[in-house]
Amino acid sequence: MSTKPYPFARLSVSFRFLLAWAWAGAFGLTTGAVTVPALAQPGGEVRVDGSSTVYPITAVASEQFGHESDAHVAVNQSGTGSGMRMFVRGEIDIAGASRPIKPLEHAACAAGGIGYVEIPIAYDGLTIAVNKNNHWARALTIDQVRKVFLKPGAQTWADVDPTFPATPITCYTPGEVSGTYDYFLEVVAGKIDKQTGRHEHGELRDDLSRSEDDNLLVNGVAGNPGGIGFFGAAYYFANQDKVESVAIQNPINGDFVRPRPETIETNAYAPFSRPLFLYVRVDALDKPEVAEFLSFYVDEAALLAEAVGYVGLPESVYDVARRKIAQRETGSVYLSPEGESVKGPVTALYR
Repeated sequence: MSTKPYPFARLSVSFRFLLAWAWAGAFGLTTGAVTVPALAQPGGEVRVDGSSTVYPITAVASEQFGHESDAHVAVNQSGTGSGMRMFVRGEIDIAGASRPIKPLEHAACAAGGIGYVEIPIAYDGLTIAVNKNNHWARALTIDQVRKVFLKPGAQTWADVDPTFPATPITCYTPGEVSGTYDYFLEVVAGKIDKQTGRHEHGELRDDLSRSEDDNLLVNGVAGNPGGIGFFGAAYYFANQDKVESVAIQNPINGDFVRPRPETIETNAYAPFSRPLFLYVRVDALDKPEVAEFLSFYVDEAALLAEAVGYVGLPESVYDVARRKIAQRETGSVYLSPEGESVKGPVTALYR
């Protein structure tokens, strides 16, 4: 809980307002940048862009921070990849990411002399969803998910399982700049063979219906009886009246598990439970408004995450994040000194 002079008791006073704003604004009733107007005198500006999955948390954080600061916080959602490119170019202070920084992105930062601090903020469960009238594919194995999304791509649901009807399949996915897309690709298609440049289990089919707007993905699945798509859990939780989540077989114990806060937190919803991140430029921390916003965000991250349908991290992880910010510890725990990707639960890597 915050020890700052503006504890999140204010959240309890305006909690219903926050929820209404979060679920309505962050999930489709408002679009574009979210800005917090200055209160008394114009303050500095905090520029945030990146993941559409992280966006709802950051948007609510900026709204709440506006009660305590005259800083102007601008939040956009162009996708993790686009956000990281803007981050490297110095166009934003903070990038939201729905997967860890990539080796090539880290190398670009190093080449540009950019130091960054990595901050995990919440758990998410990448949700695979189907149309409400789809009563046959409410539980799928990873192999069946591959039949749907990888080449050559099942044309009907009967191609996935002969007991399913021959309803045509339409796949709705984020675009290639999305961290959610990257994470899904890694889990479903597997690692890339460095010699062939091909993924272990195959490539994504060519006829995907893609959008960087998660609300359009939800509406696509909702409007197509054979539709299937994937997006962050918060977009599913906000649209449970429109689409149905698919239970995914846990590769460890074989159980079929749906995305719920408790299954995401315990990683029972494997392999699609994942942490979400902020990346802040070290030089941006010299700006008081950035440092204050980031301190507020980390102090209240668990409550902010839960308010919009994600899951807070253990306090021990946030403690490490605070230390990294205070000491300006740069780099990613998800990269080795040689620049190779490192795997592991966030609770093990952030100690």
